[in-house]
Amino acid sequence: MDNAEIVSILQAIGKRVPPSSQLILVGGSALVLLGSPRQTIDIDFVGDDIHPNELHKTIMEAARELKIYVEPVPLDKFIPLPEGNVERNVRIGQFENLEVYVADPYSIALSKLDRGFDTDFDDLIFLIRQTHVSLSEPEKITQKALLQAGKFDLHPDILTHLQELKKRLK
Repeated sequence: MDNAEIVSILQAIGKRVPPSSQLILVGGSALVLLGSPRQTIDIDFVGDDIHPNELHKTIMEAARELKIYVEPVPLDKFIPLPEGNVERNVRIGQFENLEVYVADPYSIALSKLDRGFDTDFDDLIFLIRQTHVSLSEPEKITQKALLQAGKFDLHPDILTHLQELKKRLK
């Protein structure tokens, strides 16, 4: 899916949800809406994957009818969310009854650093080059996250991933 397809899907979902609904996107669809040229196969959003709330159930039902894949991602269960993350959510726009945000780019960056796939490095480079994230902050956020590593299942090579990112940015 590209930007136009995602916008069209958000419009369709926005018609089916109650007024004043809000959705926070993560993953490839979030990056596409921020301007990344990459495409995505799904729409990931911040939510409980085991016990979705009524809004998220409605979104998942609408997605099934539209034959698209959506997935709630409990971001706060995977990584320690950086301080100030809510204030850094990026408002994308209103789609009928649905107000859409992209999750804090620094939270996205930390999750990508943690996972460390090749596509994650591409996404991190995009976030940095488009100034959604400064290079110095992911390092600080990673160091703070490591202080809470016992509460989260952070990848043991997250610092190696950070070094790889710096190498790829040269």
